[in-house]
Formats: sequence, C-alpha cells, structure tokens
Amino acid sequence: MSESGTQLFARLEARRSLNDIEPHLFPDDGGPDPGEVVEVFGPEGTGKTELLYHLLSRCVLPEAAGGLEVDVMFVDTDYSLDMFRLVSVLDTRLTGGQSTSSSSAGTNEAALRSCLSRLLVVHCSSSSQLLLTLHFLETTLSSRSSLALLLIDSISAFYWSDRSEGGANISKQEEKLSKSSELLGRLLRDYRITIFATCHTIRRSTSGPSSSDTDRPYLCRTWQRLVTHRLLCSRQEAGPNQTASDRGDREQRRCQVFRVHCTSSSSRGTKGSRTSSFRVTDGGVEFI
Repeated sequence: MSESGTQLFARLEARRSLNDIEPHLFPDDGGPDPGEVVEVFGPEGTGKTELLYHLLSRCVLPEAAGGLEVDVMFVDTDYSLDMFRLVSVLDTRLTGGQSTSSSSAGTNEAALRSCLSRLLVVHCSSSSQLLLTLHFLETTLSSRSSLALLLIDSISAFYWSDRSEGGANISKQEEKLSKSSELLGRLLRDYRITIFATCHTIRRSTSGPSSSDTDRPYLCRTWQRLVTHRLLCSRQEAGPNQTASDRGDREQRRCQVFRVHCTSSSSRGTKGSRTSSFRVTDGGVEFI
C-alpha cells in the first residue's frame, strides 16, 4: 500500500516520549520508551482503571499543572469509562484540590476543556470492532502528531466470546486478537506511540496448582511478544479495624491500599522491577 506525504511525515516526526509518565511505577531507569507496551494486569477491583485515569490525566494536563500535554486515545471495550470521574480528577489536579472563586471558575473551565480536547474516546463492543478501530487508527495518527498514548481498557474484554466463537480450534479462538496485535505491532514500529492496556485475570481450572496461579499471561503469544512492561495490580487486605460496616463507601475507598509490582524488559535491553503502593482519593491516585 502506498503512503501519502502526510503519512510519511507523521511516521518520521518524533512523538513525545512517555518515559517519565509516572516515576513511582517503573524501575529507576525509567518508564516505557516510544514503541513499547505496558500491560496492567490484575483481578477486578484492584485499581487498574483508576490507574489508567491517573496516567491519562498526567498526559492531557498542561505542563504548567504538571502534565505532559499530549493527546491520548482511550479505547473502551468494557464500557467502564466514567467521564464524570475523569473530569473530577482533572479538575482537582488543575485547581490543586483548592476551592475556586467565581472569578477563576471561567479560567478553570477553559483549562478543563483544553485537557478534554486532547482526549479521543472510542467504544468497542466486540473483537471485530476493535480490529476495525485499529485499522483506522493510522488515519488518526497521521493527522495528530501529538497523539502519543493509546489506552485500551481492556485488551482481554472479548477473551471468552472469542473462545466461544472459535470452538475447539485454538487458532480460531485467538485469530482476532492475533490480528489486532499484529496491527498494534506495526503502529508501534511506524509511529512510535506508547500503549497501556489492562488485562483481567482469569481462573482457567478449578483444581490443581493452576487454580491459584491467576497472574500468568494467558492471551495469545502475538500480544505477549509486544509487552515490554507488566504491572501486576493487587489489593492490600484491610486491617481488622477497616471493615465496610465501620464506615461509608467513600471512606472505605480512601483507606483501601492497592499494590503494583512492575517487571520491565525494555527495548534498551535493560531489565528491572519495582513495587509501589497507592490509594484512590477523590482527586485520583495518590502514591504512598
């Protein structure tokens, strides 16, 4: 397929590196380089989506507010994107958690609109839709050189439906995700974007040692070969005095602590690991 001059310049133009997207998460040698993939892995309720909101906010916020000021595409396959929550996080970051006067409300609203203008949201309800979305993503990348981050929540959303459609044939079960992964690999190579994708844990058997081994990768090998950083999310058990009956949901969420273990094997040939903890506040993720 021939490419236009616009596509050629979009490929050759350097995009913003997100190596410093969140120093708390990654080893000391830095986060993902352009063209790398981060898989955010863990059971439901371990803060994966909130972590994506945090990273998304960091990217779309202006540099004056501690952001990177780059464009982000959010592919929502779980239909779990809560825009009210995202706006609340952005507003808190913009105002520094302080109440604003009526005179500055207009300025803050303009800044919030500017942040949201850097966000593109796409909803996919099947693996076929995800595949089509990635096919047309190149057009967006060609026209928006400031688009540096692709978020997918989640890459494993259609795992069970694809298994059902594929029958007993493993290749058929993995066919659509493999094609999507191949497309992502080409976009990573040509446009040097960074990808963060969540992945839910599953229990693949009810007996034997694998029943408790839920943190092993299970998606197709084509996807696994793309992943250079893996964030394993878990929930720290509440103490005996931190039960839901003792306080409201908001207070419980504020006190809940999540843990993230990062393993990295970057394209630079470096390997490393790091464990960090965070809690979710009204203003978003707060590392502790």
